[in-house]
Amino acid sequence: MTTLTETHIAAAAPVWRRSALVLAALSAVFATALLVGGRFGLMLAIGLGFGIVLEGLRFGFAGPWRAMILRRDPSGMWAQLLSIGLVTLIALPLIAASQGDLSGAQAPVGFAMIAGAFVFGAAMQVVLGCGSGTLVNAGSGNAVSLVALPFFALGSFAGAYHLFWWTGLGALPVIRFSGWQGVAVTLLGLAAVAALLWKLATPEHRRLPRRLIVAAGLLAALALFNLIVAGQPWGVVYGLGLWVAKAASAAGADFTGSAFWQAPASVARLKQSLLTDYTSLTNIGIVFGAFLVASWRTGGLSQKLPRLPGLAWIAAIVAGFLLGYSSRLAFGCNVGAFFSGISTGSLHGWVWFASAFAGSVYGVKLRPLLKLEPKT
Repeated sequence: MTTLTETHIAAAAPVWRRSALVLAALSAVFATALLVGGRFGLMLAIGLGFGIVLEGLRFGFAGPWRAMILRRDPSGMWAQLLSIGLVTLIALPLIAASQGDLSGAQAPVGFAMIAGAFVFGAAMQVVLGCGSGTLVNAGSGNAVSLVALPFFALGSFAGAYHLFWWTGLGALPVIRFSGWQGVAVTLLGLAAVAALLWKLATPEHRRLPRRLIVAAGLLAALALFNLIVAGQPWGVVYGLGLWVAKAASAAGADFTGSAFWQAPASVARLKQSLLTDYTSLTNIGIVFGAFLVASWRTGGLSQKLPRLPGLAWIAAIVAGFLLGYSSRLAFGCNVGAFFSGISTGSLHGWVWFASAFAGSVYGVKLRPLLKLEPKT
């Protein structure tokens, strides 16, 4: 009888644990809605959705780029292009009809933007995580990402601090594609990239798994909800820098030397709660969404501390800082520049993509040199 009872208790434990996880997530959403408003609670829920989809269905950016570079496997990149295309179909006409209530992720193409994207592409392959990927990996217990994340945030703050000096080196005006003409141009561009990937792929990798199709659709739906609820596309980098800026401001730091952090919009944001910043809410949601999935699967964060030498941990710190700094100069990461930039009609998203992918080719080569491949 004792053995039977113990068996029943052991079997019930995962049910109670998973119920507690769901209850905690719902409680966080409702608490945010009660404290600061329903729209902000909804944004946290959208962030949780991003984290659950990215971790639960293994949808990412850095990993698929690496797979294409090393194995000529384009499946993950096809899923990214599919998701971007789905968002484009609805986002561009919606922005055009919104009379200014909705905005796209537009930015100018310039020297700093191109160089920043290249550095970002290399750094994300060093730590195997872009902006959203670093958040997801940290939430699921990846030690390298847990080390890199705070330095990513610090780099984002520093990059924003110096942003206007860098953009002063020269940039084109913002160039964007809008309305149905923008939809046609963007979809043709996405199709051309997909066809090039097909040509470069090895025959055994010329397929798109159902898991990635589902993930692409869900991610597109969440990105559109983000646009409608927040009035702006999905982003990551700004929120990370804001966390450091608020901490520095609370400690009495003087931002008079930074045109970015002294801008009226930034000053206002520094005075407000993080729970009223849309990007911060989705970032927090991504981390906890990934944590929920990892805990649901294993009952805890089962990832073990990798056996890496000191050089690898130093590389993770430096790469984390460069991820933040370079993405600020490039006006976004794989989410804010590549995904949201292209899907809302910005030319800089396409230039970012080309430059960051070129950087990734070098980053893939750097990773083993920096001893970041764990010993088996």
